[in-house]
Amino acid sequence: MNKIKILTLLIILLSFVIAFWLYPIMPEIMPFHWNASGVVNGHMPKLFALFLMPVIGLFCFILFIKIPDFDPKKKNIESFRKYYDYFILIFTLFLFYLYVLTILFTLNAPFNMTFMLIPAFAVLFFYVGILCENAKQNWFIGIRTPWTLSSKVVWNKTHKVAARGFKIVAILCLIGMLFIDYAIWFILLPVILVAIYSFWYSYREYKNQQDPKKERVT
Repeated sequence: MNKIKILTLLIILLSFVIAFWLYPIMPEIMPFHWNASGVVNGHMPKLFALFLMPVIGLFCFILFIKIPDFDPKKKNIESFRKYYDYFILIFTLFLFYLYVLTILFTLNAPFNMTFMLIPAFAVLFFYVGILCENAKQNWFIGIRTPWTLSSKVVWNKTHKVAARGFKIVAILCLIGMLFIDYAIWFILLPVILVAIYSFWYSYREYKNQQDPKKERVT
């Protein structure tokens, strides 16, 4: 197991340690869900609120680690495995950061949850862009459409476009911090648009390849 995976496991372990350590002193009911404005609109018993996120983190880690084993194009994943492993680490850090914020909020720390989460979303989406730049054709990771999976050229072009899109999403997330009441739209809307555009772009590029009039001599 490489250092990135070990570090990821240590972060998950730390979240379990925090859960056991804080369990006796936390209130029986904890906030666990916030609306777009950062106002609490959902609660959970502390058993679930403290342990659910560590369990999700562990489950996602195992799932992400196992995904390449089921992919017929496993060798392609190995070619960008370093970037994939860093994604697992960053995703785990994102969950851990959300977990810590939940605990601090429960302990009456004065902050707006939405405002505090935006930088974490920005980092996550920016790295998704980096992962897209380096992802090779496979069945589980990246922009998987019928057309990207049918053509390496379409895969590469689509992922370059998606990479730029997700990096722009990261910037828009940060801009959303200036308009906190509408910040959620600076996250959701750009992500949806990037997903839709990437889907359409892959279809268009594939059709262009199939059109003899648009074939290019290389």
